[in-house]
Amino acid sequence: MEYAGFGGLIVLALNIWAIISIFGSNVSTGSKVLWTLLVIVLPVIGFIIWLIAGPRGNTATV
Repeated sequence: MEYAGFGGLIVLALNIWAIISIFGSNVSTGSKVLWTLLVIVLPVIGFIIWLIAGPRGNTATV
């Protein structure tokens, strides 16, 4: 039972990281909302889809 709690904590942390990355990306507001809803509604599947095809964070080059 404790493993399920720890696994849930890992999924929560990954989803929070994904949402922060979504809001830091350069895509439109509508896309940010759709990606965020996908990650919230389908936590594991949404995270995997975001990881493969989602918007990337803002990477500045100096």
